[in-house]
Amino acid sequence: MGKRILLVEDDGSIATVITAALEDEGYAVDRVDGIAARDRMLAAGDYAAMLTDVVLDDGDGIESLASVRVEHPDLPVIVLSAQNTLDTAVRATEIAAFEYFPKPFDLDELVRAVNHAAGGRANHDTPLPDESGAGLPLVGRSQAMQGVYRMITRVLRNDLTVLILGESGTGKELVAEAIHQLGHRKSGPFVAVNAAAIPHELIESELFGHEKGAFTGAVAQAIGKFEQANGGTLFLDEIGDMPLEAQTRLLRALQSGRIRRVGGRQEIAVNVRIVAATNRDLAPMIASGAFREDLYYRLAVVPIELPPLRDRRDDIGALAGHFLALAVGEGLPRRRIDDGALAALARREWRGNVRELRNAIYRLALLARDDTIDAGTVATVLGEDSSKPQAGSANAFETALAGWLAGSGRRDGDLYHAAIAELERPLLAHALAETGGNQVRAARLLGINRNTLRKRLTDLAIDPDVSAANR
Repeated sequence: MGKRILLVEDDGSIATVITAALEDEGYAVDRVDGIAARDRMLAAGDYAAMLTDVVLDDGDGIESLASVRVEHPDLPVIVLSAQNTLDTAVRATEIAAFEYFPKPFDLDELVRAVNHAAGGRANHDTPLPDESGAGLPLVGRSQAMQGVYRMITRVLRNDLTVLILGESGTGKELVAEAIHQLGHRKSGPFVAVNAAAIPHELIESELFGHEKGAFTGAVAQAIGKFEQANGGTLFLDEIGDMPLEAQTRLLRALQSGRIRRVGGRQEIAVNVRIVAATNRDLAPMIASGAFREDLYYRLAVVPIELPPLRDRRDDIGALAGHFLALAVGEGLPRRRIDDGALAALARREWRGNVRELRNAIYRLALLARDDTIDAGTVATVLGEDSSKPQAGSANAFETALAGWLAGSGRRDGDLYHAAIAELERPLLAHALAETGGNQVRAARLLGINRNTLRKRLTDLAIDPDVSAANR
């Protein structure tokens, strides 16, 4: 007889599938459909692990686990839930669940988790957080967000460095706030720094502080962000925009746990959890020397990839309702939104992700003529989706390339480099125009080394002053 597993699941179809999979692995499975039956089975038998649904006919499968924990403190519990919110994932973590699986789940992955759970006893010595989970900053139940929630719950009881990756507007700072608010450092400060918003010559002073007289304008001692965040979490946003000199000092601080103020001689111990984020692809930056590889690996101990809104369209309804509620708090009229409007919103591209959706909802709340926002209001207020490829122009690059190829008089052997040069020339001119001819900022905008930019400007005979004048 194999080890016994208790399955608490009121959905007969799901229970049948799980039971069959576990019996194939050699387990003996007892299945019940409610909390009362669960407690009777636990009192009568010895189980290697328990799998439980959350919403059961006679109560909440997580909320009722407190008494189970008292009677069976070493029993590994795997939570299965169709309530796929961050709140549910956190509640599962609070009861020290061995694993949490949002439905639908990968059956093979579930079986592996059961094998792992039944093979040893979970360690329940870690103090449980008393965070209720109320007011969580992340909204949505889409499958794309389930991996994010699970990763968040896995870093709440440790201080591992987290690197959050994702496009602009996806909510990277909200993930950082969730890690702080729900983790054991929640009583400490949460300090956010945007590396892209600080002049490069001041960023080391901002991070590490400075002593009086350290540089022109340093008229008094200043405490940096590291010291401000002592005992809490330091969120380094847009880490890909940090200059190399500051990267070196940051790496040293991460390795030693000590910082030195600019112009100072004394090293200061700091106790800070680091969460970093970027919307940039760091791999080519590492290859070009614009980002330190050793710093990347130091930061990316636990990477969390945030999906763009177009990959989680199922969440648009929940997000729209959330932002409409927030809009009321901002003094905007209270509105409802119907299914037609949500369908219209779901068809849009949302290049600006959740931030763009939030702004659109605020605009709809402000400008809608009726209490209920419908599809017509969406079309009137938001207009055509300018970011959506238009018919006939979706392959604009391909069309332009075909035209160039037709008139380029190309020679064998130089086609690639000639085409790249044609693309580079207007791209570099655009970067120079955007930055007023500042080559340092232009290189940063492009994500390339300054020396590389200079060389390409020379190779392509681009005059930076002329390009800047075209701004």
